[in-house]
Parts: sequence; structure tokens; C-alpha cells
Amino acid sequence: IYQGFIRIVPKGLDHILFVLALLRFAKRRSTLIWQVSAFTLAHTITLALGIYGLITISSAIVEPLIALSIIYVGVENIYRSNKMTTKHARLAIIFAFGLLHGLGFASVLTEVGLPESQYLVSLIAFNIGVELGQLTVIAVAFICLLPFSVKAWYQTKLVLTLNITIAIIATYWLIERLI
Repeated sequence: IYQGFIRIVPKGLDHILFVLALLRFAKRRSTLIWQVSAFTLAHTITLALGIYGLITISSAIVEPLIALSIIYVGVENIYRSNKMTTKHARLAIIFAFGLLHGLGFASVLTEVGLPESQYLVSLIAFNIGVELGQLTVIAVAFICLLPFSVKAWYQTKLVLTLNITIAIIATYWLIERLI
């Protein structure tokens, strides 16, 4: 559980930005819950496939793609910021990105050197920690942004600025990971 939590807070800056981008786009709590749940389910699948050795993709490929997924969500948020609807197709995209992020997590558990008999328990515990980390990020961000959410400029200025910042940081990571 601890390893999963610290992979988010403080070590998972790319994961934090992705979750924050989801938070900043979701117009309703139910939408956010569905999106985060799809993301978690997806990265659980590829994490399991990774630790059991059924899928292996080089981090040189996975890490730039993770950065690209964050850019995509940030830019999509900017594009859709003035629209009051959310597309159900976004859930499928978030699920696909969750599969990708799970591949990034797979190396964490395999590096720990667990015996195969502990893979399932470790996978469950790790994902509980990841989920707790995600919920912590969402709760802290929600609390910090709550006083501003009633302002007229909240969506047009603050949320837009946050999404631009997320996309810029992820673009930097993409370039850094490609070089």
C-alpha cells in the first residue's frame, strides 16, 4: 500500500497531472468517479499483465507515451472548456491511457523483487495505495480550488490556465523523455 501511495504522492508527478486534468474537466462528481475508476481499472490490468511477465514494453516507449497522454487530456480540456457536455467516448480514451500508465507502474513492482507467490496480494495492495494517492490528490485539489469555484472567472481563467500549465509541463516531459 505504501509503495502504491508514494508512486502517486510525491513520486508520481505525471500521474498527479493526469488526475488533476480529469478533475478539472469533470463537470459532475459522478463523471469524475467514472473516469478515475476506469483509469484505475485499466492500469490494474496492465500492471497485472506486466508483473506476471505477459506483457513487456520498454520504458523508452512507455514514458514518452504517458507524457503524450497528459498533453492530450490537457489540450482536450482546453478545447472543450466552454462546452457543458462530456462525451462518453472520453471514458474509453481514459481507459486506454490507464492501460498505458499501468505499464509504467509495472516496473515498480517487478523491481521490488517479490516472489511469485506474493504477486496477487502485492498487486492488490499496490493498487489500494495508488487509489488512496489519487483520492488524496483529488481531495487536496478540490479543497484548494473550492473557494475559487464560485467565481465568474473560475472556468474561463483559472481552469483554462491550469490546463495550459498541465499541457506545457507534459510537453516538457515528452521532449525530455525523447532526448
